[in-house]
Amino acid sequence: MASGKDQIDLAKAMEILTDEFNINRLAIVGGGKINGGFLEAGLVDEISILIGAGADGRTGQPSLFDGRPESSRPIALQLKDVASFDDGAVWLQYLVK
Repeated sequence: MASGKDQIDLAKAMEILTDEFNINRLAIVGGGKINGGFLEAGLVDEISILIGAGADGRTGQPSLFDGRPESSRPIALQLKDVASFDDGAVWLQYLVK
């Protein structure tokens, strides 16, 4: 499946997946640029974040959402659910407003 000329047209790609393959829901398990692209295109309705019980402060580690324009405003989220686990991990689920 190809969509877009110089870069992927994410909205068009999602339209093709729906129209041609009857796919109405998918999980984006990407890096910061992929996640940020879908978020910027308005194609994300829910965000699920699993935080492990550990800290990593290494320089240059990728963020969850990257590549959004500097002028863009933060995207509002609404907490949907929180779950905690015996090992100290926390699972946060948000709806995109």
